[in-house]
Amino acid sequence: MSDFIVNEAIEDYAFLNTTHEPELLQELIDETNKNMGWPQKLSGRLVGRTLKMIVQLAQPKNCLEIGMFTGYSALSIAEGMPDDGRLICCETNPRAIDFAKTFFDRSPHGHKIEVIFGRALDTIEDLTAKGEMGELDFTFIDADKRNYLNYYERVLELTRPGGLIILDNVLWSGKVLQPESEIDDVLVEMNRRIAEDPNVENTFLTVRDGMNVVRKLR
Repeated sequence: MSDFIVNEAIEDYAFLNTTHEPELLQELIDETNKNMGWPQKLSGRLVGRTLKMIVQLAQPKNCLEIGMFTGYSALSIAEGMPDDGRLICCETNPRAIDFAKTFFDRSPHGHKIEVIFGRALDTIEDLTAKGEMGELDFTFIDADKRNYLNYYERVLELTRPGGLIILDNVLWSGKVLQPESEIDDVLVEMNRRIAEDPNVENTFLTVRDGMNVVRKLR
């Protein structure tokens, strides 16, 4: 399968005709490409501006990100949040955390972001046990795909009615159409459960590698 689900020329056209991210985020992209490797892990402008727009409309205060990498999506989310909002970011790569914090420190929205090193499910359980998690207003999931269903189901339990969950890479380079691996099967099953669950409503967007936007009803 091609890395481009949408025709590459159409993808480029959409990119060029989407509002540019702030200069700090453009610098973050450049420095990630130079120094970090795996630049494809970056959310990029189309996903980042979509996240910022949705968050700005919803105005969530208690937010969670599972899989931060170098902080592009975290800063995009924080940009749309109210000034007193809180975004907890779960990340397992200490080098990526150190890199991201240098940009958070320079952002007017960095004070909204709290980074926690460790496995996301462990972090969630630890914060919940301490009474520090609370009901979630918004969650962005972009981590190891093998655990996507586990992340989604646990986050759904903690999300308030009306809260949002957005999952990235849900098209998985088109592999969901012809699943061949365990990870492919996980994503297919998760997308199916979301679509059939009467307790949520969702919109499946073909932005880049697919974004599943889920709203909890009850």
